[in-house]
Amino acid sequence: MLVAAMNPCPCGYLGDSRHECRCSSTQVQKYRSRISGPLLDRIDIHVEAPALSITELRQTQPGESSAAIRVRVQSAREVQQRRLTGTGISSNARMGHAQIRRFCPIGPTLGDLLQHAMEQLSLSARAYDRILKVARTIADLAGSEAIESPHLLEAIQYRSLDRNVFY
Repeated sequence: MLVAAMNPCPCGYLGDSRHECRCSSTQVQKYRSRISGPLLDRIDIHVEAPALSITELRQTQPGESSAAIRVRVQSAREVQQRRLTGTGISSNARMGHAQIRRFCPIGPTLGDLLQHAMEQLSLSARAYDRILKVARTIADLAGSEAIESPHLLEAIQYRSLDRNVFY
């Protein structure tokens, strides 16, 4: 597993509502291009984590507990292991092309949605398979037998660093 972090731009303020970014779109593109395309393409999930405001930090209402998340993840892992029995793999992340075609079917409507996203975001063929694997995992976490539109849309959203920057 690889976990990495980077600023959104050289100054660190791109997308921050409280600070003005002073970088040009060329500087942002140059900064982001320091990560090779093939490496970026192999990262399944890209998440933007903006800075929290003081108000957000002071909130007393707790989020979902780690124990509740653990139960949901364990349940999803058990579903994956049952589904993948006999394949020699135990998780969606390890699926190859043949398993993706078998265990991540999407109908024509979702296929058109994914094709549109692939074209609009100029995503690679590798990203296509990774999106389907992530969508399958999101569906598993939601307790869904099939990949549905919200699962696919969320998986597409996690390819944010693949998008071109137009600021």
